[in-house]
Amino acid sequence: MRRFSMTPGEPVHASPDTAPLHLDLQGRSAAAQARRAARADLVTALDTALLLISEPVTNAVRHTSGGCLLEVRLASEGIDIEVTDTSDEPEPGRPDRRGAGGWGWHLVNRLGTDVCIRHHAAGGKTIHVRVPR
Repeated sequence: MRRFSMTPGEPVHASPDTAPLHLDLQGRSAAAQARRAARADLVTALDTALLLISEPVTNAVRHTSGGCLLEVRLASEGIDIEVTDTSDEPEPGRPDRRGAGGWGWHLVNRLGTDVCIRHHAAGGKTIHVRVPR
């Protein structure tokens, strides 16, 4: 379980685990402490979600002719992201250290959980990734 020990003016640092935010709060500054801790936790999750949205969307637009469909759902386990496109094959490449790309799929697998690719009988695929809480 993630715990914060907070005193007024102390910076908030969350551990990188996926446990729920748990705060022991007291005193007049409790509401401000709660807001600051929750904001830090939520901003981190939001930044990760935005990156994990933009990677498969960018690839779908760049590598297919049919665009894509984005679905984002809040779940008790985190934020579920699904990107459906018209391509049957994912093409994860080797990262190019000179900056020509290939890092997105590795980022998705490193930062997300429950990463999977579902192929559709009518063609195309859906990439699913979760940003854990």
